[in-house]
Amino acid sequence: MPVTVPAISLRAVTVRRDGRALLDALDWDVQPGERWVVLGPNGSGKTTLLKVAGMQLLPTSGTVTVLGETYGRTDARALRRRIAFVSGALLRGLRPSISTHDVVLTGRFAALEACWHSYDRADHDRADRLLADAGLGKTATRQFGLLSEGERQRTLLARALMADPELLLLDEPAAGLDLGAREALVQRLADLAADPATPPLVLVTHHLEEIPPGTTHALLLRDGRPVASGPVGDVLRSGTVSEAFGITVDVDRVAGRWTARARGV
Repeated sequence: MPVTVPAISLRAVTVRRDGRALLDALDWDVQPGERWVVLGPNGSGKTTLLKVAGMQLLPTSGTVTVLGETYGRTDARALRRRIAFVSGALLRGLRPSISTHDVVLTGRFAALEACWHSYDRADHDRADRLLADAGLGKTATRQFGLLSEGERQRTLLARALMADPELLLLDEPAAGLDLGAREALVQRLADLAADPATPPLVLVTHHLEEIPPGTTHALLLRDGRPVASGPVGDVLRSGTVSEAFGITVDVDRVAGRWTARARGV
């Protein structure tokens, strides 16, 4: 894809369900090399936005252009193979007894079982390197179901990178993780954000503490509409975050990490 083409371009995108707008006439662009975080309360439209951007959900109206291809005018199934989508739903689809190595390996063809395709030595070596990069080299032969929650999330992230995607979409990867597992995942995401070879990245989360250093842009959503969007330092301010979440908070940034807490607490 030419570097001048936006990775994601949404124009007047609306998604309605049962008469309610989950996204409401939203405009949004993600440029090559950018690392975005999308924040907002439950029901603000974050996951819906990610599904639209991943061409997994056709909007009610508006134009969706991803990697230079417009939804409705291209083969969405072929385009999805160029996009890595990491969500908790994948955890439920993987067999617990499959090896960690094979979980990563299957990312080559977005499959659930390694026996469905043939892999060469280079594929196996790449899977091992991705596990090592994630700090999981010693888990390669372990059953996926025996890993900790944090190890499983980092494995899924390695799997997402296996096919050299052109766009990386992450839906709340730190949900349910304890402090240590969250910090290990945030560090891995920071490493990816700092790597020029990493494709454009969009992370959905509820918590500012889960935003990795190296994040360049932020989108705050409330009721399917943007509260603020742009460079992360301009967007993540006490006033805008308070407006998005409906509670007065103080936002702080120390050594590249963000925090927010209710004022007076």
